[in-house]
This record gives sequence, structure tokens and C-alpha cells, in this order.
Amino acid sequence: MHTLPAPIELDELDRRILDQLQRDSAQTNQTLARLVHASPPTTLRRVRRLVQAGIIERQVALLDPARMAASLTAIIEVSLDAQSADQLDAFEAVLVQEPAIQQCYRVSSGPDFILIAQVADMAAYQALALRCLTGNPRVRNVRSFFATHRSKFETYIPLPARPGGLASP
Repeated sequence: MHTLPAPIELDELDRRILDQLQRDSAQTNQTLARLVHASPPTTLRRVRRLVQAGIIERQVALLDPARMAASLTAIIEVSLDAQSADQLDAFEAVLVQEPAIQQCYRVSSGPDFILIAQVADMAAYQALALRCLTGNPRVRNVRSFFATHRSKFETYIPLPARPGGLASP
């Protein structure tokens, strides 16, 4: 059973830093400091604290799938034949190792998992499905949907408007 981590207190400066980094994490510390109205050493120290606390998990470049080889997005529902913690954990361990699966959620009141996969084409999807889903004897049902248009994709997490805690690792 996963327990929620203890909250970490964020002040207004922390929230401004997180807001700016979610918009563009590639900006220099000097630019970030100017945007959040703090000195560069203070800003750098705060960013390091947010990283150490696990609030900032990682910094990445977001690619446009339409401009890359992986242009088919599949939203996949998966139900297993049994829902014991061991079976869910074992199946999830396989999924998180698969590069084509970008997101993996355990869900309740319906399928056991919702997956978001990015593949080159239908043949690549079929290979993924055989490798991770339909080839697994514990999988009872797979239902896939294919995106025809992406109207929104956002990684921004809304921040609390006033001082308060966020979960730390």
C-alpha cells in the first residue's frame, strides 16, 4: 500500500519558480531569477531544494509526435483476469519497461489499467499489443482507441494559490 508523503511547505517564491519552470525549464538561472523577482543565488538555492525534495522530478524536452516517427497515439484499457496486488505489480513492471508506453495508470471502477502509447503506425501498435498485452495470459481484455486529433496536451500542474503544502517523496 502506498502512503502519501508528508507535505512540503511552498511559499510564494517557490510557486513563482515552479510556475516559470513548468513553462520553460531551459531558461538560465539569471532569466529565471529576473522573472520570479529574486536574486540568482536565491533562485538557484530554491530550485536545488525543490529538486532534492522531489517536487521537481526531472526536466525534459517535449517533442511533437506529429513531427517524429511515432505518430499514432493509442489509448488502451487493460483488464486482468485477477486483481491481486502481486499480479497488478507484476503486470505494471512489464509496462513501465516498454518505451512505447508513455503513461500507465492503475484505475478503479472499470479496467485495471489505462495506458497511453506512442507508436509509428498500426503495425508497431500490433507488435506492442502482442509483446505486452494480448501475449500475456493474465490479460483478460484489451480495448484500444486511436487518437485522430490532439486538441490539448499539457504537462503543467496547477499550483496552490496560497501558501500550503505539496506532497514530497
